[in-house]
Amino acid sequence: MPHFQLAALPAAPFAPLFELSDQALAQRGAQRCIATESTGYPCRISLEDAAQGDELLLLPFEHQPAASPYRASGPIFVRRGALQRVLPPDHVPPYLSTRLLSARAYDGADMIVDASVREGAEIAEEIERFFGHAAVAYIHLHFAKRGCFACRVDRAVGP
Repeated sequence: MPHFQLAALPAAPFAPLFELSDQALAQRGAQRCIATESTGYPCRISLEDAAQGDELLLLPFEHQPAASPYRASGPIFVRRGALQRVLPPDHVPPYLSTRLLSARAYDGADMIVDASVREGAEIAEEIERFFGHAAVAYIHLHFAKRGCFACRVDRAVGP
């Protein structure tokens, strides 16, 4: 069985953005918001939903910087003070397991070689299926309803 590791985004590149004014954020295509409930604000640094009242930034992020036709960016939420989460291998947190997900498997040339849409509760099996093919180098997960990047998945050594 192939093992996998979800990769959260590092906090450092985003921390200084919280000190910018709303006008300066707007010039970067970003905006500050406060979570009005405990779901619907998935933080890409902590790989968990923000709690009601948490401050977040909604901003564009280039999640696929590869020099391929699949180069892409899209909106993400990051939470003030969030620490980069390191999950154990093969673990899928509620951040993903409770949502409909789009999975995109890429090869070493950053080309999509397989893709699917699955309920989050089924995503571990789909990741394992993708990594069962030697051509798959990494996977991107997206929230299927809005299409936003959720996280990267890499091959890992088992627990």
